[in-house]
Amino acid sequence: MFTYCLRIFDLFRKIPTSLAILCDESASWRPYSYGATYPDSRLHFEFGVAKLLDWRDRTAELETSKNPFAIVVLAHLKVIETKRNRNQRKAWKFSLTRGLYDKGYERQQILDLYRFIDWVMILPEAKEREFWQELQIFEEERKVTYVTHAERFGFERGIQKGIQEGELTLIFRQLTRRTGILPEPLRAEIRLLSLEQVEDLGEALLEFTNLTDLQSWLRSNV
Repeated sequence: MFTYCLRIFDLFRKIPTSLAILCDESASWRPYSYGATYPDSRLHFEFGVAKLLDWRDRTAELETSKNPFAIVVLAHLKVIETKRNRNQRKAWKFSLTRGLYDKGYERQQILDLYRFIDWVMILPEAKEREFWQELQIFEEERKVTYVTHAERFGFERGIQKGIQEGELTLIFRQLTRRTGILPEPLRAEIRLLSLEQVEDLGEALLEFTNLTDLQSWLRSNV
C-alpha cells in the first residue's frame, strides 16, 4: 500500500486516500500503518481500515440498505457464518439473490452482484441444483428471468462436462484467491480427489490462509 501510494504521488503529485478492507475472521487483527527506521531517518505511513467483521451484528441494517456494497459485505459475512452448514448457505444465497430484485436494481446491477454472490457462496452440486430450481420458480413468479437466462447455460454446461470438473474449477479459483498461485504438483493431487473429498475441501478452504494450510489438509484427508 505504501508503494502504491508513493508511485501515485510520484506520478500525479497528489496523495491518494489509502484504505485497507480486512476480510479475515480475527476481531483483533487491525493493521493500520507501515513503518521503517534507518540511521538518521524514519518512515511512518498510516492508512484507513474497514473491517468487514465489524458488521456481523448489523446484518439487519445491511439487509435493508440499498447500497450495493451492503450486499457484498453481507455475502462475505454469511460465507463465514455458514461454512459448516450447507443448507443455511443455500438459504442465504437464495435470500440475497432474491433481495437484488426486491431492492429494485437494474438488470445489469442484478447480474453483476449475483456473480459476486455466486463466486463467494460456493455450494455442493446437489445444493446448487436446489438453489437453481428455487430461483427459477421465483423468477417465473416475478415474470423476470435475468439470472436464470444469463447464467443457466453456463451452469448446465458445467454439469454436462462432469460434476467433479465443475467442482474442481471452483476449488482452484477459491484456492488461488486464498493461497496464491497453486503449484502444479498440488493441482495434480487435488484432481485425484473423489467428489466427496472435493466438496469437503470446498468447505475447509474457507479457513486457509496459505499453501501450508492446504498441504496439511491434504495430508490429513487423503
